[in-house]
Amino acid sequence: MTTTNRIDTEIHNKPPITLSADDYLRLSTLAHAARKQMPDLAADLADEIGRADVLANGTPPEHIVCMNCEVEFRDETTGKIQRITLVYPEDADISKRKVSVLTPVGTALIGLREGHSMAWETPNGEVRHLTVLSVRG
Repeated sequence: MTTTNRIDTEIHNKPPITLSADDYLRLSTLAHAARKQMPDLAADLADEIGRADVLANGTPPEHIVCMNCEVEFRDETTGKIQRITLVYPEDADISKRKVSVLTPVGTALIGLREGHSMAWETPNGEVRHLTVLSVRG
């Protein structure tokens, strides 16, 4: 298998994700609104939410990365563990470890369950793997 084919397989072989009904609706609106300013990131977010299992309205996601939750994950490439809060773009503040869902890592994290891993592509084209260690919401 060539390097390009391996990377395509890693990026496109995604684990299942789950979203709350509220997150699904708000993220759908966000992806649509961001199409002109950030077309690639908006398309990536739309792809993710388009494949999500959506919980019934009022059902809280348990052990699943959702909006405004704190998530601890490991970068499998470096072994580095990070703890961030996943937020909407207007609330992002990297100095407070608040990461926008409209970033490559934010889009990769949304909807993942504790213990699940995901391959994602950095803005410079590098494929990274992350594993969700814990979710607090």
